[in-house]
This record gives sequence, structure tokens and C-alpha cells, in this order.
Amino acid sequence: MTMGRKNAANLTIQFSLEEKIILEEYCEKMQRTKSDVIREMVRKLKKYLDSSQSL
Repeated sequence: MTMGRKNAANLTIQFSLEEKIILEEYCEKMQRTKSDVIREMVRKLKKYLDSSQSL
């Protein structure tokens, strides 16, 4: 699922140095961008919210 530029928004996130290193190592190992990894995490949160609301 790709977002067009019209629907895009910038987000600034502050991580601890340790968290930043973990994210960068994961991205390098998985050959993915940081943005892709964070987008996937947000989509998982959406799925969690959708499933918890049906309880």
C-alpha cells in the first residue's frame, strides 16, 4: 500500500540513542527504510484497535 504525496504527512520522533541504533540495525538487516518499518508498526496498531473494538 503506497501513499501518494497528497496524503503524506511528516512526523518528527525523538528516540533514545539505543532505540535509534536498534531501529537502524533492524532496517539494515531487513533492507527496509525506517519510514517503512514505522508505517508497518502503525498499521499493526490500527489492526489491534479494530480487533479490540469488536470485543
